[in-house]
Amino acid sequence: MQENLHKLMDLPYETEWVEFKEGKKNFDFDDLGKYFSALSNAANLNGQSVGWLIFGVTNGYPRQVVGSHYRHQQPGLEKLKQEIAQHTNHQMTFRDIHEVTVNDNRVVLFEIPTASRGIPTTWNGVAYGRIHDSLKPLTLDKIEQIRRQATYEDWSAQPCPTATENDLDPEAVTFARLQYKKKNPDWAYEVDQWDDSTFLNKTRVRVSDQLTHAAIILFGRPESTHFLSPATARVSWVLKDEKGQEKDYEHFGPPFILAVDKAFAKVRNNTYRYLPNSTLFPVEIAQYDPWVMREVLHNGIAHQDYTKGGHISVVEEPDSLIFTNLGDFLPGSVEEVILQDSPPELYRNRVLAEAMVSFNMIDTIGSGIKRMFMKQRERFFPLPDYDLSKTGRVRVRVFGKVLNEQYTRVLIEKTDLDLGDVIALDKVQKKNSLTDADFNLLKRKGLVEGRRPNLYVSAIVAAATETKADYIRRRAFDKQHYMKMVQEYLSKFSMATRVDLESLLMDKISDALSHEQKRNFVTNLLQEMRRKEKIRPVKGKRGKGAQWELYKPHAEA
Repeated sequence: MQENLHKLMDLPYETEWVEFKEGKKNFDFDDLGKYFSALSNAANLNGQSVGWLIFGVTNGYPRQVVGSHYRHQQPGLEKLKQEIAQHTNHQMTFRDIHEVTVNDNRVVLFEIPTASRGIPTTWNGVAYGRIHDSLKPLTLDKIEQIRRQATYEDWSAQPCPTATENDLDPEAVTFARLQYKKKNPDWAYEVDQWDDSTFLNKTRVRVSDQLTHAAIILFGRPESTHFLSPATARVSWVLKDEKGQEKDYEHFGPPFILAVDKAFAKVRNNTYRYLPNSTLFPVEIAQYDPWVMREVLHNGIAHQDYTKGGHISVVEEPDSLIFTNLGDFLPGSVEEVILQDSPPELYRNRVLAEAMVSFNMIDTIGSGIKRMFMKQRERFFPLPDYDLSKTGRVRVRVFGKVLNEQYTRVLIEKTDLDLGDVIALDKVQKKNSLTDADFNLLKRKGLVEGRRPNLYVSAIVAAATETKADYIRRRAFDKQHYMKMVQEYLSKFSMATRVDLESLLMDKISDALSHEQKRNFVTNLLQEMRRKEKIRPVKGKRGKGAQWELYKPHAEA
């Protein structure tokens, strides 16, 4: 507990789920209860299993142990759990109260359980929260954030009453121990002293001496999947050719902590070569970054809705990998997850996800997706595609090749682009629809020109990336340029049909426009010239097959 105390003391000053007090002898009991409520709710909102109230340590940074005499004599700490429980909802109380001595100074650590999913912790009927150093009633949006959690039951936390440690793969548990020590090197010696039962308890995949679904998913022997019934746990690898026809496949079951490497051993991660910035020396790089592949698949395992009975799939196509798992994308928006870079409010399988973080399988909850995008951007490859269009399914495509060379050159040349710029520009590369915010961002920074959805690289970027010829081909001339062309044609040939004028203009209008948009442009141009009395339809020829001539002020209509 002394080691844990020093780790807590080293946390950033503004950590919401930890509070330090010098701990006067007669600390107000009502304030103690308010801190219990506030720190319990803060632990929930920050994805922590417990909050901490610590007496005997200064709150200023760097923190120092000064000791506390709180309840050092009768009445002591023995009855405090019962006294707190009388004023909280559901009779919640401290998980434990620890007393440690540091350099002859007594420190008291109150271990406070996190608020239950969907139920804020209250003190005398009020749910409290922390605003800097003050205690205030929890804001309505924070209360709703906790309440919304109730709509999702943590399937991975449910117990398997008849499962025992004999149903777990020893190799998988041993591997998990090694990964846990890599993630927590300061605890390596302590972990080595734990038996398997203690290890499973400490990592919360076993609760009240019962293995959870999470334990079977990660460590279960292949024949132990019946404990998950009617749910299923399976990862399927499928190889497809250029025509989309299956050429090979294989299925992998628990223990998933070992199955992922077996699945990726099937993927043909070939060497890809491309020439950046017209150099004669090609860059050689693996098609797929190993970390990105594992993060996507591990995320699928962590967030799969196992109750739907489907499987997690890895489909290998010639130039991309497609990962699919069942269940809605609970954060709602990939961009929101990346830009906020914080833990999501909701988890489908919280126990499973937190265990996978502790075993170094997925990045810190909330930051893995952002890191995937950054890695692809550093490789100058297209960003991962998240397809959330179908309810109850998440589909992620990871590209193993350059899609558009000019956009790759943009990433190489314009290193000052932030991730938001790159995400928006990536949508243009893939011809995906842009939000108004994306479009305005790219326009404001001069990265694209043209009309939605037919955008193209701007002149500024074209100059930097040697795509000037393509820019000239796609840019739009000034409208006066097209009007002058029509007038010169009519001056030479007297009259022209709509077909004649389309033949004159269509191949000169920006290629950023579709064929139908070009025809609409011609229609609008002719009508504007008519209103400005530059041309007019020939008398009696309106409608289909109408001809146009230069406007003659004194001629008969």
